[in-house]
Amino acid sequence: MLVYDTLSADKVELVPREPGKIALYICGPTVYDVPHVGHARSTLSFDAIRRSLEWRGFDVFHVSNVTDVDDKIINKARAEGSTETEVAQRYEAIHWEQLDRLGIKRPHEVPHATQYIPQMLDLVAKLVSTGRAYDNECGVYFSVESFPDYGHLSHRRLDDLLESAGARVEVDERKRSPVDFALWKAAKPGEPSWESAWGPGRPGWHIECSAMSVGLLGEGFDIHGGGVDLVFPHHENERAQSEGAGQRFARYWLHNAMVNVGGEKMARSLGNFTTLQEAVDAHGPRPLRLLVLGTHYRSNMEVGPENVAVSARSLATLDALARRARTAGVERLHLAPADLDAETLAAFNAALDDDFNTPAALAAIYEAVRKANLAIDAGGGTEAGRLVSTVHALAGALGLELDDGSTAGEGDDEINSQVEARNAARKAKDFAEADRIRADLAARGITLEDTATGTTWHRG
Repeated sequence: MLVYDTLSADKVELVPREPGKIALYICGPTVYDVPHVGHARSTLSFDAIRRSLEWRGFDVFHVSNVTDVDDKIINKARAEGSTETEVAQRYEAIHWEQLDRLGIKRPHEVPHATQYIPQMLDLVAKLVSTGRAYDNECGVYFSVESFPDYGHLSHRRLDDLLESAGARVEVDERKRSPVDFALWKAAKPGEPSWESAWGPGRPGWHIECSAMSVGLLGEGFDIHGGGVDLVFPHHENERAQSEGAGQRFARYWLHNAMVNVGGEKMARSLGNFTTLQEAVDAHGPRPLRLLVLGTHYRSNMEVGPENVAVSARSLATLDALARRARTAGVERLHLAPADLDAETLAAFNAALDDDFNTPAALAAIYEAVRKANLAIDAGGGTEAGRLVSTVHALAGALGLELDDGSTAGEGDDEINSQVEARNAARKAKDFAEADRIRADLAARGITLEDTATGTTWHRG
């Protein structure tokens, strides 16, 4: 299996720390507001990556953190007149509620930053003792110039970073270098704080993930993931402080690209974001998952009505096969992977093994849909059952369950009655009535498909 490693800037072979096992760490949310579609894209991308690894036989141990102490949380609590704990707990609950609607696999461990303060302080102490960090009245800072490898993850030169830092912000004379970053922040009035060897304070953002990832996954864990916007400075700083303390850190770095709206990055600061709840309410969870799967995780994903509509039509194609197979009496065989359609399985697995190429994996599934429909046209049988089972199994491997109509949804019984009435009108050669029923259903977003084995319908 090949993965694109951000540090190597190349596709490299995935060689786990332990054969057959993957230790996976994904940067989780800072819980101060509701999640938006950009957050969902990252989480769905890594959900697909985790599922792909599991499908290919790896035993995955997945850790994703919650940042529950941060400037943004403190500011939110002040604005609301509540406490930081109340803010963090409220928005974390919303975060999981919305991700559950998408069918995201929960991480095996969800560490919270406030639970790992002792481990963070131990790491800071190591850095201070080795001369990688220093303290002043503002807290403890990592000395970037003490770590010669700094900038390698983001492929930036230290000289350029120094020049950029001086141009962007007012240089803090209390720091040895403008690019040095906080490991421990001295307490300010009214802010949450913990005791330390350097006085009361709270952790810097970057030290949190270093402590939690190694604390739960051990040194040299396999994959560290997150959005490409985290490469610098967050992941660059994580790597510097962990390796600066003598720890072996992540073996591979994977990053998903951004969500665009009209060609511009979706961001809360730009005011062009859609909340995840709004998106799921409007379109449903499955079209959003399919939209993410249809874009390679390292490519920017455009979100707009046209893109979601294309995703909905693609989903309808999959559902239409599932419904047609059921109504035609084609048995779903629930086959083991080795017994699925060999050509489809080989193409699907090859796509996932090439840096989790989910668009190519979907193309293999759609080709199986085409062959399955031809097999049903030819009378069904074992081959049709094998192909239909293959479509179900491979879509399910990516977290996409198909709707075969066996579970009635709201309004399904009435739609079925309309389809039966149309069939009766066609049999009686009352084509005007049949056309009227089709048009009425189409106006409600219901598409009919007349096949050799009967009429099926789907939404969208």
